[in-house]
Amino acid sequence: MIRESARVVIVGSGMGGGTLAWGLAQRGIDTLVLERGQALPREPENWSPEAVFTERRYKPAETWLDDEGQEFHPGVHYVVGGNTKVYGAALPRFRERDFLRTEYPSGVSPAWPFSYADIEPYYVQAEALYRVHGSTGEDPSDPWRSRPFPYAPLPHEPYIEETMARLVEQGVHPSCTPMGVDLRPGGSCIRCQTCDGFPCRLGAKSDSETCALGPALAGGSVRLLTGARVTHLERGAGGMIERLHGTVDGEPLVVEAGAFVLSAGAANSAALLLASRTDEHPMGLSNSSGLVGRNYMVHNNTHIATIDPRRRNDVVFQKTVCVNDFYDDLGDGYPGGALQAIGKVQGSMMKTHATKVPRSVLDRMASRSMEWVVMSEDTPSVHNRVTVDQDGRIHVSWRRTNYDRHEALLGKVRSLLRSTGYTAIFEQRFSIDMNSHMCGTAVAGTDPETSVLDPWCRSHDSANLLVVDSAFFPSSAAQNPALTIAAQALRVAQETDWDEVAS
Repeated sequence: MIRESARVVIVGSGMGGGTLAWGLAQRGIDTLVLERGQALPREPENWSPEAVFTERRYKPAETWLDDEGQEFHPGVHYVVGGNTKVYGAALPRFRERDFLRTEYPSGVSPAWPFSYADIEPYYVQAEALYRVHGSTGEDPSDPWRSRPFPYAPLPHEPYIEETMARLVEQGVHPSCTPMGVDLRPGGSCIRCQTCDGFPCRLGAKSDSETCALGPALAGGSVRLLTGARVTHLERGAGGMIERLHGTVDGEPLVVEAGAFVLSAGAANSAALLLASRTDEHPMGLSNSSGLVGRNYMVHNNTHIATIDPRRRNDVVFQKTVCVNDFYDDLGDGYPGGALQAIGKVQGSMMKTHATKVPRSVLDRMASRSMEWVVMSEDTPSVHNRVTVDQDGRIHVSWRRTNYDRHEALLGKVRSLLRSTGYTAIFEQRFSIDMNSHMCGTAVAGTDPETSVLDPWCRSHDSANLLVVDSAFFPSSAAQNPALTIAAQALRVAQETDWDEVAS
């Protein structure tokens, strides 16, 4: 049996766990990070569309089950750095309104237990830690900020500049996407075409391992144990968590600590709490509210490929522009969402979706296409939930919510892009397996009857248990969640009395 101990143990090394480890390292707190995977290697396959998308080289073989009991491969990565190793590195802030209650025609986005002003100083710190490049004054939906972006925005290539000019002619305000890449003077980013969705072979992407966990490990107070799969937590007298159990390469693992932090992602963190059920706690741990695993959210997203047959798209780094004119109001008094360019899609990547179309046709399409994601907010529903069966397998019950807003936003976007010269538009609606923005399964709040965690991600039921990842989100907003996860992790690291928590 492998036995470990630490003052604080963190399960997961993604944006939440890695950033929290960095924050604890600044305070010199003895911390052990457990990661079920290994470090993702830097190798030629990092930049191979066939290896990454067709062969799924870096995704686990694990399958989850949907409502009908059908298996699907989830969009998760069990590696050091978690999903940030392959994310698109878009790092926008949530808007002030996103922290407030919003009523939609077919749903409600609840208020958060803290305000934008409470988290704003930590957005500043997170942008510096994750080397965010951005601009102010362009985006009409931008929230106020106490400090400018730490780095200048990524420059647009000529094709993007021309597209932006056409968008301006239609009365909207295209702006620079806040991006986390190392394009500082002397930085390692080369603006390659294999960034969004790929691992970075150069370490130039602002992922959790590169920017947070690696520096934390170098400080001496943080340790990392890879290959460590946690199976359950053990609750002792007085509601405190006493130890966790798992395996390392098949060997039993027991870890004792003063404080236990779950940062395994919205689905897996909830699954661990549910799998820790006992006769005394048949619904799992930290679940007196019955909300662990419930209110699962994953953005209403659609990938669209827009084709202008008169223009050849020679762009290399495409993900530099977004349009947020419809974020707060789609023209009918209700919020719409965001339009963001994604990384340039190649014909081989299209083949994973358009399986019956010849590769030669897809290559010709890709040479004249520009790809986007249309993102709108989904709203929490108790039906949408994560559960765990007796064999430890994750089940996801999911029905789209607030989708009328997404359809309305798609209609607005189609009209806008056609007016800029894109005569053909192809869509890929996100399905249950395209769940990279999962959140909401251990919601934070002030009332223990209607929430799982307090505003600092501390369990209402167990004083030394925290969940620091997107599980705490009361709502999903309509922006990429990574920067908000990082900002909250820094807030938790700095504002928590760890002597009291781990006593």
